[in-house]
Formats: sequence, structure tokens, C-alpha cells
Amino acid sequence: MAHLILEYSANLRAEADIPALLRKANQVLIEQSVFPVGGIRSRAIALDDYCVADGSGDDAFVHATLKIGAGRSEAARQKTGDDLFAMMKTHFAGLYARRYLALSLEIVEFSEQGTWKHNNIHARYRTG
Repeated sequence: MAHLILEYSANLRAEADIPALLRKANQVLIEQSVFPVGGIRSRAIALDDYCVADGSGDDAFVHATLKIGAGRSEAARQKTGDDLFAMMKTHFAGLYARRYLALSLEIVEFSEQGTWKHNNIHARYRTG
């Protein structure tokens, strides 16, 4: 399981191409080969109510939270974070060059205990 939740300031909505970012994020997660493809989900939430720094500018942000089930090695978590954040920086490079923008990413690992799932998507990716 790898669920990516992007929260972003709504002042980026017109320029950020969030649907493309979500597709790129899923591709990065698939390429890690440590997450079942059928368990990868990415979604974005535009935030209309926010304040960045002292609130005086048209500052923007994107914060990504990647929730993963326990069991991946420290090296796998580090590589996932590095690759995902590099993709985010590349995706937003043009916007970053012309406006104030804060990008951040955190990975949250949790125990399978206390989670419930019902998913028939995994079967589509199982081989023989």
C-alpha cells in the first residue's frame, strides 16, 4: 500500500497541472518495486483557506504525505522519498522559478493493525 495525499494552495490550481503530477507520482511509486501496483493511490486536495508565512504575499505550497504500510527497509523508504521529491521539484521547476513556492514531502509508515481493506484491483496485477 502506498497512498499519496497532496495538499496544495488553491492559487496554484490554474498552473500546476495536478492531474499530470498524480500520474507521475504513481509512476515513481510503481518503479520502486516495493509497493503492490493495485494498492497505489494518489489524490490531491486544493485548499482555499490557508496562510503562508506572514500572509502578505501570494505565496503557494504543495505538501505531500505518503502513507505506507510497515515493512519496507530504510533504504527503500529513503529511495522512495528521494525519487518522489525529485519528481515534484522537476514538475514544479517552472513555477518555482517565477513565484514563491514551498514544496514538502513526508512519509508516514503505519502498522497494518487498525486498517481495513477490501480491494479487487490487486488481482489485475497478479501474474500466473
